Amino acid sequence: MANLFKSSFPYLLALFFALEIRADSRPNIIFLFTDDQSSYSLGCYGNKEVKTPHIDRLSSDGMTFDHHYDTTAICMASRVNVMTGLYEYRHGCNFEHGPLTERLWKTSYPIRLREAGYVTAFAGKFGFEVRKGIENGPKYLPEGDFHKWGGGPGQTHYATAKNPSMKAYADEYPHSSRSYGAFGRDFIKESAKGKKPFCLSISFKAPHKPDQPDPLFDHLYTGKTFTKPANYGRQHGEHFSRQSKQGRQYERFVSWGYRDKYDQVMAIYHQMVHGVDAGVGMIRKAVKEAGIEKNTVFIFSSDNGFLCGSHGYGSKVLPYEESTNVPLIIYDPRHSSSGKNLRSDALTANIDVASTILDLAGLEVPAGLDGVSLLPLLDNPKAQVRETAALINVWGPKAAHSFGVVTKDYKYIYWPYESGDFEPTEELYHLAKDPHELTNLASIKRKELRKMRARYDDAVEAWRRHGVDYNGYQPYGDIFDRTIPWRP
Repeated sequence: MANLFKSSFPYLLALFFALEIRADSRPNIIFLFTDDQSSYSLGCYGNKEVKTPHIDRLSSDGMTFDHHYDTTAICMASRVNVMTGLYEYRHGCNFEHGPLTERLWKTSYPIRLREAGYVTAFAGKFGFEVRKGIENGPKYLPEGDFHKWGGGPGQTHYATAKNPSMKAYADEYPHSSRSYGAFGRDFIKESAKGKKPFCLSISFKAPHKPDQPDPLFDHLYTGKTFTKPANYGRQHGEHFSRQSKQGRQYERFVSWGYRDKYDQVMAIYHQMVHGVDAGVGMIRKAVKEAGIEKNTVFIFSSDNGFLCGSHGYGSKVLPYEESTNVPLIIYDPRHSSSGKNLRSDALTANIDVASTILDLAGLEVPAGLDGVSLLPLLDNPKAQVRETAALINVWGPKAAHSFGVVTKDYKYIYWPYESGDFEPTEELYHLAKDPHELTNLASIKRKELRKMRARYDDAVEAWRRHGVDYNGYQPYGDIFDRTIPWRP
């Protein structure tokens, strides 16, 4: 036996080092996430009036996705969508519903990567809590599940000094956006010295309201006049359902200044995005200075978009384009697609982020996730990875709850509320020809309506079959059924 071990030792040693080298060659992954950022706030998405040089450079270096959707357009649920790769009705976490269960948190991409040997870090707005058990268990922030933590509960603060985990950066970087850039810089510098790959996740608070832009950039848009979108104003929302006008999104067109102070409001909004851009620049510079730029993958996106006056609405939540269609950029310097300023018009969704990160790390994507890996699109930008994505809103007034499905070309929305003088309402938009959703085709395009109804009905049935039976999600399998009258 001793001789056998002695003769096998060189082989075992070589195998050990081969495995170690293979592990060391896995890419570093940096996931950058903003809050309430519309696609039209970026130069790389066609806005020539804004200054976002670092994100635009990331876009030209990588691949930019033009049909990327947040399947729930509100921060808590959206962040869990990204972490777990599951639709909201499958993870059961949102405002007015409840926290994420510890069981599902343990399936998230940060946990899976740490278990696979990655060094992990998180900074910024975590956005949700984890609960031990389903009912009555204590809630907590999982800071102990990361090697380095700069996160915070709730909405966090723009003033760095008010974020306990980030206080060390407060003097030099008093605004949170650049403090997160500094956190990322320091983590990258430290991690680059080790032998393990890292996964850095940063969730910027910006440009979430209330507006507190970084004074360093006060000069940027002073006196600037901004072009209003083609669907700006109440006259372009008259065809929307009455249900959609019952939530705070309708009122905020006025109270948040989009009606009367558009240029001032947008100047602040874009200034806050520019602060994020500065943080992104700090992180990219750190990667280059650490000498790891050839093996570090960037993913950039937002938890939801924003209705900055489009159709006469403000804020998010509703399943319309400005609220749900958000930026997505993937830059993998190892891939032949890098540096070619490529774009993909494939339908993608926030539930695809977890699968993509796991795939990048060389891990098997677990069966049963709602998301799929987007890496095949780097090989072929014209390919498709999914036919539909669901659009969910079960937050806020019941009258404004909705469910929908989107394809690359069409969107169908069903508003079930029928109390008083409300009637269930269908909306159908041909996004390929009408990206601003100016014409509801539900009473015109009968053939396409039947097709999208069928897709929608399949999505409702999936909710029935796979939705969690806690936190108030089970009834929606009936509420969103087009054949069942409203049940209050």
